Formats: sequence, C-alpha cells, structure tokens
Amino acid sequence: MIESIASLMLATTLLLGSPGPVPIALAATGATFGIKQGTPFLMGILLGLLVAIIVTTLGLSTLLSVYPNVKVICQTIGGLYFCFIAYKIATAPLVIDKEIHHAPSFQDGFILNLINPKAYAAFLAIFSQFLLPFELSWISYISTGLICMLIAMVVDSLWLIFGRLIKPLFTHPRLARIIRVSFALLMVLSVIYSQYL
Repeated sequence: MIESIASLMLATTLLLGSPGPVPIALAATGATFGIKQGTPFLMGILLGLLVAIIVTTLGLSTLLSVYPNVKVICQTIGGLYFCFIAYKIATAPLVIDKEIHHAPSFQDGFILNLINPKAYAAFLAIFSQFLLPFELSWISYISTGLICMLIAMVVDSLWLIFGRLIKPLFTHPRLARIIRVSFALLMVLSVIYSQYL
C-alpha cells in the first residue's frame, strides 16, 4: 500500500504541479497581487479541482466517449477564460505600493478549474492508473481523491508563494510590465500546448 500511495503522490505532483495554465496563473497572481489578495483565487481553484475530481469519479469518461464534442466545447470555453485571466494579469496596474482591488477572484479560480479540460484529463489518468487498491471501490476513489486534493493544496500554494517571492522585481515599472506580460503569454501558450497540441 505504501508503494501505491508513493506512486499516486508522485504522479499527482507531476500532473498538477508542472507548469501549465493554472500554476502559471497562480504564480502571476502572487507576483502581481501578493498572497493575501491571491488567496481567494487559490481557494476557488481548489474548489474547482474538487468538483473536477468528483465529476471524474462519477463518469466523465463515459460522457466524453458518448459525446466527444463536449471535450472540444470545454477546451474552447476553458481556453477563452484562461485568456481573460491572462489579460487581467497583463493589464494590472503597475503601482505596487498601493492596494490593488482587481485580483482574480474566488469565482475566477473556481471557473478556471471547473472548465479546465487538463484537470479532468489528469484525474482520468490518475484514477485509471494510480487508484489505491482497497477492497471497496468507493473507498479507493475517496482515498485517492483526498490524497490528490492534499497534494493540489500544497503545489498550488507553492506556485502562489513563488509568485510572491518574485514580487520585489515589480518595483521597477518596466520590468514589472515585462514580467506580467510574459506570465500572461506563458498562460496562453500553455493553454494552446496542453489542450490543442
């Protein structure tokens, strides 16, 4: 069982923690707005992820196999919403010393993961390959989902903190704009790469 848990933890860390649209959005939010203002966004992302876990365990794979067009619709909506968040980050005010009231919200984070096909794909892979081996299948799914959520909480928080650590670079207006626009472009490119290539 310990080996199964270790494999699950490693796979989840790699799938959820590797640079992608959500981690980059968290880092950009931490760098632009700080941890305090970025926390509601983080909480929304985690709740959206929990919904993705539940929906995946309840048979998303069956739905996508019956209606393959649903995946394309989710990818398109998700990609557009990621672009919206990227725009908010790229165009945030450059004044760092004053409080900024336009950080991505709890709702933004929730919607991001709710319509993020990468999250569903990650959990389909996890539940099909790393499901913990309990005698009762519902215990396997619940325990696997709980470990995934705990790891997501850690890795997503680390991305937000990483963003905050580079925030001092934002004291130089030109450098701050370059970093924000770079994060926004990375978000858009990661969406294109992870969903369409």
